[in-house]
Amino acid sequence: MIVFLLKFVFWLSLAILFYSYAGYGLLLWLLLKIRSRYGNKNIKPVTAATAPEVTLMVATYNEAQIIETKIENSFALDYPADKLQIIFVADGSDDGTPEIISRYPRIKLYYLPEREGKTAAINRVMPLITTPITIFCDANTTLNTDCIREIVKHYQDENVGAVAGEKKVVDMHKDGTAAGAGEGLYWKYESKLKELDSKFYSVVGAAGELFSVRTSLFEPVGKDVLLDDFMISMKICRRGYRVVYEPAAYATEAASYSIKEEQKRKVRIAAGGFQSILLLKDLLNIFKYGKLSFQYISHRVLRWLICPILLPLVFLCNIGIIFLQPGLLLYKIMLLTQVIFYLMAIAGGFFAMKNKKVKLLYVPYYFSFMNLAMYLGFSRFVKKNQSVLWEKARRQSNP
Repeated sequence: MIVFLLKFVFWLSLAILFYSYAGYGLLLWLLLKIRSRYGNKNIKPVTAATAPEVTLMVATYNEAQIIETKIENSFALDYPADKLQIIFVADGSDDGTPEIISRYPRIKLYYLPEREGKTAAINRVMPLITTPITIFCDANTTLNTDCIREIVKHYQDENVGAVAGEKKVVDMHKDGTAAGAGEGLYWKYESKLKELDSKFYSVVGAAGELFSVRTSLFEPVGKDVLLDDFMISMKICRRGYRVVYEPAAYATEAASYSIKEEQKRKVRIAAGGFQSILLLKDLLNIFKYGKLSFQYISHRVLRWLICPILLPLVFLCNIGIIFLQPGLLLYKIMLLTQVIFYLMAIAGGFFAMKNKKVKLLYVPYYFSFMNLAMYLGFSRFVKKNQSVLWEKARRQSNP
């Protein structure tokens, strides 16, 4: 009976893990193939005459070293200047960032000396915006020139409440780094899933590097919210609107300087993920929210909450089965496979700490690294010691 239970838990856990990391994407791809729905063919290109008024909001904090580059990038965007308002929010900055921004009369600067976090700054400024569409982006990203046109075209569909752009991570080092390789690979995988999500129904959570909302649909989120971008977009989804993904609008940013810097981000995101699940607990009701709940559970809840628990559970069940029935060759092979995988992850971690990339090792390492970050993030969430005023992770610069 014990062996049966161990086998049941082992295979059920494996099935959930496979579904979460690969099966969900394959299922969406298959469903989309069957119904042959790949995007809204009625969307027309935006021209100077049809372009809606847009506000670009850039959240900054002590960005004096890069802020002029960001300003130049904002001015270079291909969108009618008379229909584009540019806002920079620099609350709490004390390194001269507000003074630099104030040199540019085209930019509307919002600044308070108190630092209350990005969420509080957005909540403060959003009621002052009068354009029908607001686009958010970070100061440390570079936007492609056509991004605004590519984003706003989707608002021709009245059911679209938000549009998420693509995040591209660039490794500035010639030979690459473990942090850059892992982060870049993860975002390629995540971007593909978002594309499938969008085509099926809706993206479940936008990334703050580049996303937009119908200004009228914006709902303030609590000052203690860690993932403001995720919560803002999911609140819009909860009201029955779709979040569309547009890969032709993208924000490029440098990879994390090191794996330690990347860990800062992952642990904070993990803590925010657990917080978001609690705040959005009503979205677990698939009978009420249908497709949205299906996508939210499959793409977010399983990966954030369930899979990190199942990985060690599979390993322990595998050991228990072999201990009780040592003659089962299949389970010996599967245990050996797991041991090799985790040994590769450990070896990858050794090289990552030295900021060296070994292609054979960085996939198992980064996979394990992300799941370990979930445990660290959960600890911070439970202890409530993850502040919204987090220390920025250091990014690479040109070598």
